[in-house]
Amino acid sequence: MPPKSRRSGRTKQESQRLRAALANPVPAGGVGLRVTDAPGYPLAVNPSEYNCSLLAAQLADEWVEYVAATGMTVQAKVYAQAVNRFCEYVDTHQGKAAAKASLADSDLFKSLVGWELSLPEEYAEGSTRPRLVSGALRTLIVRRDDHRERHVAPELARLARGPALIDWGETTERDEFTRKEKRALVRAAWQSVHATRTRLRDGWALADQGRHPAEGSWTSIADLLRGLSRDEITPDDIRRNLPLPRHWPAELLAFAAGDGILVPNNARFQLCCKLFLQLYPATRDLHAFRVLLMDATGHASEEVTSFGESEVEFLPKGVRLTLRKNRAGLLRHRAFRDRPASDAPAPEDGNIIVNWPRREASEVVRQLLEVTERVRAKAPHVTDTLFVSACVRGSFTAVFGRWNPQASASFGRWLDAVGVEIAGDRNIGRMRKSVKVEKAIVSEGRISAAADDHTEETFAGHYAQGTTLRIMSGRTITTAQQHWLDQALARVDGPTVIAPGDDEDTGRDQLQEAGLSRDEAEAIMTGQLDMGVSHCRNPYESPFSSPGELCAVAPLRCLECRNAWILPSNLPQLLLFEDHLKRLRTRLAPPVFTRFWGQSWVNLRAVIADRTDEEKIQARKHIDAGEAVLDLPLNANTEFDA
Repeated sequence: MPPKSRRSGRTKQESQRLRAALANPVPAGGVGLRVTDAPGYPLAVNPSEYNCSLLAAQLADEWVEYVAATGMTVQAKVYAQAVNRFCEYVDTHQGKAAAKASLADSDLFKSLVGWELSLPEEYAEGSTRPRLVSGALRTLIVRRDDHRERHVAPELARLARGPALIDWGETTERDEFTRKEKRALVRAAWQSVHATRTRLRDGWALADQGRHPAEGSWTSIADLLRGLSRDEITPDDIRRNLPLPRHWPAELLAFAAGDGILVPNNARFQLCCKLFLQLYPATRDLHAFRVLLMDATGHASEEVTSFGESEVEFLPKGVRLTLRKNRAGLLRHRAFRDRPASDAPAPEDGNIIVNWPRREASEVVRQLLEVTERVRAKAPHVTDTLFVSACVRGSFTAVFGRWNPQASASFGRWLDAVGVEIAGDRNIGRMRKSVKVEKAIVSEGRISAAADDHTEETFAGHYAQGTTLRIMSGRTITTAQQHWLDQALARVDGPTVIAPGDDEDTGRDQLQEAGLSRDEAEAIMTGQLDMGVSHCRNPYESPFSSPGELCAVAPLRCLECRNAWILPSNLPQLLLFEDHLKRLRTRLAPPVFTRFWGQSWVNLRAVIADRTDEEKIQARKHIDAGEAVLDLPLNANTEFDA
């Protein structure tokens, strides 16, 4: 194991990372660090701001060491938030006694429990944030308890190591873009890329036509572009040398205003921003490249924006990229092949977009390299991404560096700029889900194929919850159910019932219309095929006996046989058979009766239920008069002999 310092108990590597984390200035009396993934965004815990300064210092020390040891970036703010909120709670609820609060004091137990239980009150119902914040504080307490030279009260340690007092809450998965929305996004992205390249090409061409503003004019667009493009002047030089806006030529006024309104007090700054837009890509321009790369590769936003020029390898028919996924700590090398030219659909009428609508990662990367080439040359310190942009700050200072798609340059603002309407959350993460849905469709629902860059469990729990796949799953289930329902309806395992007619000829016609031949219909109507409770189409084709043998189970199983035909004249025998089954139900256990007679009972009840009360009364009169009898074989009662 790496050697540890005797004084701090930290390894040499941890000490180096801790010193690097604390290299930036922090508030006086505070303990803090600068998050490396968000330049210029400091995080700090200042113990002097709290009455419980000792407790705050203990937790802050653990926080800084934990961040330095793990190398976490933006996640560090959750731990800082947990420390600050807990200290605020202790100050509020303990008053003056908070000055003595310490992790070594068991009296802090009630405060820790009360704070954790109160967290859900500060967030929306179902939020997962309370559990995340409480878990962060528990981690710091456990880490301190694990240190041999740092004392933690046993009650606090047991609580921190025990089960959480609050639930995780519920998360609402973002839905994917609809197919129409995704097509509109890709089309708008290609149009935006084409517009950006055209703007930069025209801007540099105009700059080549100008002269140094000192030799030409400070109100000439070409001269200003020439000076900025060759680093001969700065935005601050433009601010100092430009005359008042009322003395500008009309061409310069229109250029500075663009599609908006020129504000006299801010005119110089607006002009500098417009000049930079003619020479370098802005943050908003890069959203289009991110959309196209996510569409072409199927990878997450953080992956397609996290590879530098040295991590791009062009292949004869494609490109190989090195993709980083910070959340999962993954580094992957993926090759993306170009599609054959014949597979690329022809451009739609009216579209003059270069390479539209090809979905080739290599083409997108080539154009991204071209667009950002000059910015990368001025920002050599940024080597881990191609997503770099240039802008002018309010102090008239030119800034070249990595893009930061937030606030005024957000994805939502880009959607507004390109005129794409999106229903629901305007989050770029939905693009990845859309691509995943397409993979699932192409792979015919095979999760192993769709979940090609993460686990199948992640796909099933995170990506398979979208509307499209849910609808597809529902249609698949409905189709399967309909298939088996149709099979069940096509397979007749019960008798065919002939409705009562006005005369005998009507009965013959119904039998023939139902599929019987004239001879079979005549035999049934004349009683030649009477089996007791029904007539039989062919007693020698019984499903209960071997082919060619006379049916051995009639009339006990006639109500379960597809050869049985029940005529209106069979109603008295059916009523007698019903009486017989009712007696069996009283003598047999329900499971036994259902196993032997369940289907016959259900079919019999359905047949009798279709007859009117008058018909049943008339049939009972025939029975009482002795005109109807039910002949059952002797074995119909042998199962009850004990």
